[in-house]
Amino acid sequence: MSLTWALWIMLPAYIPNPVAAVSGGGIPIDFGRNSYDGRRIFGDGKTYRGLVIGILAGIITGLILMWLVKQFPRAGLPEHTLLSVSLLASGALLGDLVKSFFKRRLNKERGTKWPVADQYDLVAGAFLLLLMFDPAWLFATVTLPVFLIILVITPVLHRATNILGYQLRIKEVPW
Repeated sequence: MSLTWALWIMLPAYIPNPVAAVSGGGIPIDFGRNSYDGRRIFGDGKTYRGLVIGILAGIITGLILMWLVKQFPRAGLPEHTLLSVSLLASGALLGDLVKSFFKRRLNKERGTKWPVADQYDLVAGAFLLLLMFDPAWLFATVTLPVFLIILVITPVLHRATNILGYQLRIKEVPW
């Protein structure tokens, strides 16, 4: 039950990153500019198209989950709200942006492996936005067992998604 809950809760946060990778391209969010240290702010891999389409995909996923809960109320799955799915989707990609900022500060190139940060940036961003703007939903929905399952399944899903992206030639590296 808790595994299903964890996946159900996090799906609006899990979807934006791969969708952004597939649909990205175009104008970089940092417009190609460098930060105070002479390095790119985010890099070419973070684009407005990927950000917007990724967030929309997460929100649409959440709307579908909301519809399914109404169609099958006896399934006992957690209920999302428009606010929760918007925060999960936006937070996932904002967490990724923050990670990219620090990755550039540490002189790590795009695609360089950064264990832990690469796997949990989306969780940290999503939960931080929920904590700031919808703590009631967060604490009512994400129990400690569910949170621990999210911490366990996120790296597994991240790795599987990246391997698939690499095999489909969407990603340059399998991590």
